[in-house]
Amino acid sequence: MTSHQTMDGSLFSQAAETTQPAEQDFTPGKQGGSSSGDGPYASEGETELRKDSMMAHLLDSLAAGKDIGHFGRLVFAMVARHFLSHQDVIAWLTRDPDLPETEAVNMLRQVEARDYNPPKRDRLLEWQAQQDFPILPQPEDPDCGNLYRNLKFPDSIYEHISHYQEQKANAEQDLM
Repeated sequence: MTSHQTMDGSLFSQAAETTQPAEQDFTPGKQGGSSSGDGPYASEGETELRKDSMMAHLLDSLAAGKDIGHFGRLVFAMVARHFLSHQDVIAWLTRDPDLPETEAVNMLRQVEARDYNPPKRDRLLEWQAQQDFPILPQPEDPDCGNLYRNLKFPDSIYEHISHYQEQKANAEQDLM
């Protein structure tokens, strides 16, 4: 027996117990350690997302390992991709026990390929009605789910929306 071993292997067990909490505390997308809130280790993107009550609700639910439903995951991907890295969005999505990593990757790829804009409140309410998990924590509050009020998206999002509105107005005018 060497000086690094004991008869019952307790030194190894003790080392494993010591390192396990550190490994559990590390979550991709978080700088320096664990965070299920906007504490000292939350990434800048996570802190920004938490400015919206719905996104804070989704982050907290994912951190707790809850199944946020298909539309909850879709909304999370549509919004979070503008604030977190691709890898970090996947890491958050896979906290949902009903979403394997391959499906999370495929969902995010689809959202990115189709360049989905974050949904409006009306769409969030429609989607929420189609699943058990409440996407909006306070659906009676008209500001809850108004993502464009609480979050600052990249300028390209606003330009895309403006371009769409112009096309829609022109199409309506052509019909008259």
